[in-house]
Amino acid sequence: MGPLPKRKVSKTRRDKRRSHDHLTPMNLVLCPDCKQYRPNHQVCPNCGSYNGREVLAIEEEA
Repeated sequence: MGPLPKRKVSKTRRDKRRSHDHLTPMNLVLCPDCKQYRPNHQVCPNCGSYNGREVLAIEEEA
């Protein structure tokens, strides 16, 4: 026979091991230009601005 656990792992011990396996939600902030939510420290995907100036030229859909 192969290696088997000697004792059953309790629910508490199992859950303590899995306590760090959760996902953290993204930190969203309001864009000062277009007032849409964007990821913190990133260019706004809606208007293309960062730190008060336009970084990306966003084309509007027809």
